[in-house]
Amino acid sequence: MEIYWDDNGQLTAQQTELLTRVATVAVAYVSETDATEVSISFADNDEIRVLNRDYRDKNAATDVLSFPVNAEFIIGPDRPLGDIVICMDVARQQANDYGHSLERELAFLVAHGMLHLLGFDHETPESEAQMCEAQDMILGQLGIHR
Repeated sequence: MEIYWDDNGQLTAQQTELLTRVATVAVAYVSETDATEVSISFADNDEIRVLNRDYRDKNAATDVLSFPVNAEFIIGPDRPLGDIVICMDVARQQANDYGHSLERELAFLVAHGMLHLLGFDHETPESEAQMCEAQDMILGQLGIHR
């Protein structure tokens, strides 16, 4: 899995390595995917608010957005899974609010975003429970706990 990073210099090498491992474990969790690449970008409050407004009709900043690629239109061996956009401002605030590190929050957001790209959602109590279990398994496999 190739990961294309657009972090505007906001991530350390250690953070990039950790988040790469999270994305890789997430893809392995859903073993039937044939996706070969994903893009992970970082935005500020204003940028993610505009994306959230334009794509979800919610005019507010959010922590993470996922944009899956429709695989039926992809021809060739390289298949993008999609794009994840993380708001660093919200991630920092949530890490502070929850009393854990920024790295733990970013790892959670990458896992959450990857699962959305892989077809998970949290629209019903059942699907939310499945997604939470998957997030816990992915992060737990890397020794990242609440």
